[in-house]
Parts: sequence; C-alpha cells; structure tokens
Amino acid sequence: MAIIQTEGLTKYYGPTLGVEDLSFQVEEGEVFGFLGPNGAGKTTTVRMLSCLVAPTRGRASVNGHRIGVENQAIRQIIGILTESPGLYEKLSAWKNLDIYARLYGLSGQLREKQVRRYLEMLGLWERRNETVGEFSKGMKQKMAIARALIHEPRVLFLDEPTAALDPEAARVVRHFIAELKTEGRTILLCTHNLDEADRLCDRIGVMKQHLIQVDTPANLRQRLYGRKIVVHLKALTEPLVAAVRSLPFIKSIERIDNQLVIGLDNPEEQNPILVLNLVQAGGQVQFVNELRHSLEEVYFSLIDGGKAA
Repeated sequence: MAIIQTEGLTKYYGPTLGVEDLSFQVEEGEVFGFLGPNGAGKTTTVRMLSCLVAPTRGRASVNGHRIGVENQAIRQIIGILTESPGLYEKLSAWKNLDIYARLYGLSGQLREKQVRRYLEMLGLWERRNETVGEFSKGMKQKMAIARALIHEPRVLFLDEPTAALDPEAARVVRHFIAELKTEGRTILLCTHNLDEADRLCDRIGVMKQHLIQVDTPANLRQRLYGRKIVVHLKALTEPLVAAVRSLPFIKSIERIDNQLVIGLDNPEEQNPILVLNLVQAGGQVQFVNELRHSLEEVYFSLIDGGKAA
C-alpha cells in the first residue's frame, strides 16, 4: 500500500526552479531515501509533502490525504525533523516535549507517558530538567527526533538527521532510525551520507531538481554495472581462461594477475558451475567474492551523467 504518492509535483520560487515533475510513491513501512547535491530539491520536496509550502503544480497525497486540500489531516499523522532542530533553548528537555505533546492533543497521563518514553529511549531522562540550550548538538538532535515522534506519527520525514553530528552522536541517531524501521514506520530520509542511505533505505531516489533514478541500492548497482565476481587462483594460465570463456553464461572476463573478474547474470546459481569447471581444468581456486560497487560510485555516475527515469 502506497502511503506517499506524487504525480508531476513541481515547485518554483518565483522564477527559480526548486523541483520539477516529481512522480514517485513510498510504500507503507518503507524507508525511502532522497540523495542529491545541495539545491537538488530534497528539502523542498519534504516541505511540500508536510504541507509547509504549496506546490506550483502537480499532485501529492499522504496516507490518502491530498496536500493543499487536507493539510490539517496530513499534519496530524506526520512527524518532521528539519536540518535545524529549532528547540526552545531556554526551556528544559521535559518542557520542550511537553509543549509539543500538548500541541498534538495529548493530555494527562498519556502526555507524561510519551514524554518520559522518548526521553528514556534516547538516553536523555537524567537530563530532563536541564535547559536545552546547554545540550550538545547530538543531544539537541535527539530532542528533535523525540519531538517528531511524540505523537506516534504514521509517516516520518527526516531531513539530514545526522548532519553536523560527531561520529558517536550520528551512530546513535542511525541506530534509532533502524529501530523505527523495525516498527514498520514509513520514513522519507533526505541525506548526504551515502553509507547511511545504503544501510537504512529500502529504496533511494537520486535527484537533481528532477528524479534521475528510483530503485533499491542493489538494483541500481546492477543496472549500472551488472554483477561481477572475482575468482582468486593460485596460478592463472591460458587454459583456465579458455575454460571460463567456454561457459555460455559468461558476460565478460578480465584478467588481473592471478585473478579473473567475471561478469555474470546470476552468481548464486552460476558460481558453482564456474568453480567446478576451473577445478576440472586444473585450477586451484583460493576464494571467490563478488565485486561490489559503492553507492558513491552509483550516485556520482547518475548525478554526472544520468537521465531522468
């Protein structure tokens, strides 16, 4: 079931283009990542979907509610983490979350329960009575996440959740997002951190004011580079190369010292046949591994030369 749907979503700021003709959908329980350079339109897209700015043209819906028509209904079911936390820095951690819980209509014991739950979950309970202005960047980001989740939203928009954080704080935030994923939350994640996107996202959309490609990280790798394995041999001879070339499913073959880099459609099924053929030809196979292109390689290939999907 698609929770977020867009069709031709476009935003201009005066004569300046923000994003153009975005058409995609995010399924229930999916973590969908937006990747793109500064100015690509990631934040603009989040602002439109969370009803903070109106699109110039196009349509979109969140959980069946159309933006521009049912904005209040959308705001009630979403949580949003902006790149800048924007907390009440002169108030305590408890008071900050209590205010937002009230704004979302939580009352009495439920409100207190939710505030306590997220302060404890994010390791801030012992600091609950301290003013937020004294907190580190990582602690403020945890507060912002707690604020976005206090009303248990069905959909969560995270805009650069680990930006400007030290490695330890960024790891805590990533682990928390992973936990949210296991709860079945629908999450739209904007990030510059490619490793973060690779680990957390079910699918990613690479964009540069328009969508270039949308797919899983694994499928994008395969689409751009195919699948290749590296066979490490004790010694590589021409008869062994010829034995590999004779197999009908070989897509490509490259010799590097005592290694063969081989293109295959389905390594899981074809590797055993390949290894058996090498052994029968007298080869001594030391080990086999798949050549894995990084998401960074995929990203720059698409940004530098990709066409719209």
